[in-house]
Amino acid sequence: MKKLLRSPVALFFITAAVIAAGIATYRQLYMVSPEQQYRFQAVEKGDISQTVSANGTINPVTLVNVGTQVSGTVKKLYVDFNSKVQKGQILLELDDALLSAQQKQSLANVQSAIASLELATANEARMRSLFSQEYVSRQELDNAIQAKKAAQAQLELTQATVEKDRANLAYSVIRSPVSGVVVDRSVDVGQTVAASLQTPTLFKIAQDLSKMQIDSNFAEADIGGIQVGQAVRFTVDAFAERRFRGEVKQIRLNPTTVSNVVTYDVVINVDNPEQILLPGMTAYVSIAVAERKDVLLVPNAALRFKPANTGIPKPSANQSTTPNQKNDAQKNGGRPGDTPGSAKTKHDAFSGKVYVLENGALKPVSVLLGVTDNRNTEIVGGELKSGEQIVIGEAQTADKPSGSSGRPPMRMF
Repeated sequence: MKKLLRSPVALFFITAAVIAAGIATYRQLYMVSPEQQYRFQAVEKGDISQTVSANGTINPVTLVNVGTQVSGTVKKLYVDFNSKVQKGQILLELDDALLSAQQKQSLANVQSAIASLELATANEARMRSLFSQEYVSRQELDNAIQAKKAAQAQLELTQATVEKDRANLAYSVIRSPVSGVVVDRSVDVGQTVAASLQTPTLFKIAQDLSKMQIDSNFAEADIGGIQVGQAVRFTVDAFAERRFRGEVKQIRLNPTTVSNVVTYDVVINVDNPEQILLPGMTAYVSIAVAERKDVLLVPNAALRFKPANTGIPKPSANQSTTPNQKNDAQKNGGRPGDTPGSAKTKHDAFSGKVYVLENGALKPVSVLLGVTDNRNTEIVGGELKSGEQIVIGEAQTADKPSGSSGRPPMRMF
């Protein structure tokens, strides 16, 4: 018997039996079941809305820049910031000393031109009388006629100069072109404004602050789902707890390119009856480009999940599809990330994969995906059913002590 135990073959079988018994005992005592190793969630039906977002600036619908056509020094100011004004109301007066003197000079030139015309008229009449008596030549009569016409033209020229000087004098009084509210004032009393090269802006008047608009910049990838008349929701920092509504008014065709990023200006109409939305506020705009009712939904975490033992790298937190899934989407006739135009069409969907528990092991289930709201995604095809439990991630390890390696604790016998 001792010889039998000392033989190599017997020792090998005894050692193998002991190891097998140890492994079986270890599995029975320490192996974690899949229900404890992963987190599950039931597939449910519900509503989902896919949105696109951007930032914008709130502006008055009509903002009039009030300037001046003449130069001068500001003599009087009649309005200030936030002043309500009516059309034709005086806003500002410039010093009109030089303009008034210029008008007086033009009036004097008119009087001189009138006197010259009277003299030329008398000379013409005299020349006609002498010509009829053959005391002067025809050339002298023509010269008299020409002098009268020149005097008439000079009078008209000086009269036009008077009209111009009168208009410039009137321009020294700046009046409001519209009724509204002064939102900006760029000058003060004593300041000199020069209108030689371009018209300087003195005031900015918002015609109606109860009607505002948002100028928002949407990326070219999102612009395809936006249409005129769509409902818009937005928030502002000043009233973070409130949600405001608007409507897409216009998609301007003039693109803006910054660092090779193309954006389009989307104009949004906003009612502001309380006038709490002020010009220049930043608006955080959200537009629903696709909506689905009573559809099968799965969390995006389930689409990102990959078992650790599959050898497949896990995608990043903001990635919901793998390159293989994108290739499958193109084979199906759709483009990953496209906004589906109609519900439950394979051409509008792209593929994905989730895992379910079957016979104690994880089983991959392929599905066709629809719209997403960055938390849940619509399922438009596949073998997944409502109420089925899917894996959304590994079990929480927060309860493990710090520095734990995941191994089972030592047992004391």
